[in-house]
Amino acid sequence: MTPGIPPTPVTQPPVLIYDGDCGFCTRAVLWLSEHAVPGVPVLPYQGEDLAAWGLSERRCTHEVVHVDAAGRLRGGVQGFAALLRGSPHRGWRAAGPLLPLPPLRWAALGVYRLIARNRHRMPGGTAACAVRRV
Repeated sequence: MTPGIPPTPVTQPPVLIYDGDCGFCTRAVLWLSEHAVPGVPVLPYQGEDLAAWGLSERRCTHEVVHVDAAGRLRGGVQGFAALLRGSPHRGWRAAGPLLPLPPLRWAALGVYRLIARNRHRMPGGTAACAVRRV
């Protein structure tokens, strides 16, 4: 098996895998799936066979992961950029290719890390949202 490529068929639609125990993360990805990328499945990692996706629990507790139709994994800011590139909405789709470019990438990485470390303090966040060491 090639690392990062799930052993499942590669004809799957793109999906976004996130920490379903985190209220903030759940609200954020549900908002994105409703407004930016309708129709893209958002899956809490807690209900998934992570090994089948080529993922670890450690990775999934620290970042959202986008899995494209070919099975490629992109996490964090790169995952959001890949997700947005598939949006049917022109504005969101235009943001996808721009997000990974410096200096926007540097700002996005900083904001992503700040939110990830403090997601238990964000609206909708609870103590369960705090990043755990695994």
